Amino acid sequence: MPIPEDVTGDEIDKDVRQELLSLPKTLAEDVAKNLVMVAKLLDEDPEQAYGYSRVALRLASRVAAVREAAGFAAYAVGKYSEALAEFRAARRMTGSVELWPVMADCERGLGRPEKAMAMAGEPEVQKLDKAGQVEMRLVAAGARRDMGQADAAVVTLQSPELASSAVHPWTARLRYAYADALLAVGREDEARDWFARALEADQGGTTDASDRLAELDGVEFTDALEEDDELDGAEDDGAQDEADSAKD
Repeated sequence: MPIPEDVTGDEIDKDVRQELLSLPKTLAEDVAKNLVMVAKLLDEDPEQAYGYSRVALRLASRVAAVREAAGFAAYAVGKYSEALAEFRAARRMTGSVELWPVMADCERGLGRPEKAMAMAGEPEVQKLDKAGQVEMRLVAAGARRDMGQADAAVVTLQSPELASSAVHPWTARLRYAYADALLAVGREDEARDWFARALEADQGGTTDASDRLAELDGVEFTDALEEDDELDGAEDDGAQDEADSAKD
């Protein structure tokens, strides 16, 4: 796949660059460039990112960072079985537990929420950092809802991290998930409050909390372009009616 000229491969994280030192120089550069493209495209064009990840995987399948990138690219396009296999391979190579939550979420994607719940109770969770533990809690709550246990999902999300007024990178998503879980069990007033709290913490625009709030408040947004098209159509119809009248 083509690599833009302005992509040098030097953009990758220093830890990944360190991993690539085990490869011949030219090969390492090619792998690095493909990994940069995966990172650049993962959110805006996951299919393309997946394509670049396959190239990197073909070039350097024994590099943990490559297996991890391939896992996230597969995860982004809904290839959960493939993603899980790549995450497991990366974990075997590094011994790290940081991929545990996304591995559990792959189990959800494969229609195995019970397996995700089992993973939420494994010792690996205690080895995660705070962000990883919050992520695992989000996955577990999702698994509860997958199993039709909406009330249990609400309880799963109740935690010191949720109650804290401090704002962390994961705060908005945690509050949003709690609001959504409350709404699912009919606690609308509480849900509105937590959507508002999520919006307050969502400095990066990672959630649609503002839209959910507006929906609860009965606010409807109209596309300005659609309005203009409708007005133009009405004017055209009016002009045609006048022309027809003149003919008569």
